Amino acid sequence: MEMSTHNILDQMLSEAKLSKKDTAKQQRILHAAIALFAEKGFANTSTSEIAKNSGVAEGTIFRHYGTKENLLIAVIVPFLKQSLPMMAKEVFEEINPSKHARFEDFIRALFLNRMRFFRENKDIFRVVVKEFVYREELRTELLTHVNKEIVGYLNQALDYSKGKGELPDRPNGYLLKLIFPYIFSQFVIRFVLSAKEPDVPDEVEADAIVKFVVNGIRSC
Repeated sequence: MEMSTHNILDQMLSEAKLSKKDTAKQQRILHAAIALFAEKGFANTSTSEIAKNSGVAEGTIFRHYGTKENLLIAVIVPFLKQSLPMMAKEVFEEINPSKHARFEDFIRALFLNRMRFFRENKDIFRVVVKEFVYREELRTELLTHVNKEIVGYLNQALDYSKGKGELPDRPNGYLLKLIFPYIFSQFVIRFVLSAKEPDVPDEVEADAIVKFVVNGIRSC
């Protein structure tokens, strides 16, 4: 199965790798949470169900984690820290700029790839984005790993396209700030802020976003 369309919870369930720092009771809670989130979705899973499946009192979950959102973060962040290098590698092997005739083709393929990924993991995406806004520690931790594992691949893509004369000779950091926060914001609008997805085919939206981004960069 391609990582680009892989469900994170399904992968976590198959690997079931949890921190050795967790107690046996916490590990049972985390295992039960992953299994239920994967089966029913985050929104449709209650803490009482997690408690029942893990053989603990519901109060134990609240004592250890406080909220269901905290519980999800407790299982997702360690997984992302461990799996992000391979996830990033697989995506950029699949969507390498050298496989596309033009820079806009690369950006379009990357946008559609991540659109599928975030759609398949939208429950997780919603929680992580909302917690990201309010938790400085989570922001710092995730951004550190994103910068370490993903930015290097994006720099390679920019260098490749600049070498072909497709992009202005501006610092990569400047170009990254122009391109990727805007693209990421489209995922936030679609999957976090909107009550439902707009009735627009992904390919049509991708064409409009790529045109806006590429025209903007080349005029700067």
